[in-house]
Amino acid sequence: MAISREKKQELVKSYTEELSRSQAAILTDYRGLSVAELNQLRNKMREAGSGYHVVKNRLVKLALKEAGLPVPEEFLQGPTAIGFCYEDVVAPAKVLTEYAKEFKVLTIKGGILGDKVVDAQVISSLADLPPREVLLAQVLSGIRSPLAGLVNVLSGTLRGLVTVLKARADQLEASSA
Repeated sequence: MAISREKKQELVKSYTEELSRSQAAILTDYRGLSVAELNQLRNKMREAGSGYHVVKNRLVKLALKEAGLPVPEEFLQGPTAIGFCYEDVVAPAKVLTEYAKEFKVLTIKGGILGDKVVDAQVISSLADLPPREVLLAQVLSGIRSPLAGLVNVLSGTLRGLVTVLKARADQLEASSA
């Protein structure tokens, strides 16, 4: 079925906007998934704060160039669907990786992370990371520990100084009486 020139321009504009909003784009081969399975995957991606769209390779190449992103020619072969990662990169990577394990027909080709082309192994590694909230908590904990230690050291020193001054004041009081 032929697509009109106007429709193609709309699609390129839409893809460009999606790519510009995304922190990453994960390219997959969805061949073999039923419409129901695709819809289920779209819903899971939406829950993860992402989008998942079947795309036309030629039009995505144009959109990538328009967005100033690299064009991963090797991943834009055959049927392609893209997972757009709007808020978090880890959650959609997990959804797609788990879905690919469950439905062997879905394969992750690779993706674009920031302005770099990455392979399927990198996407798999992203999926193994803890969620964003856990990573932030770990970073804050790492920052908090040395600060808490510094506060304890400083308060111990001040406590010692106060104790010495109090002892000296008591000594002076006793000698003047």
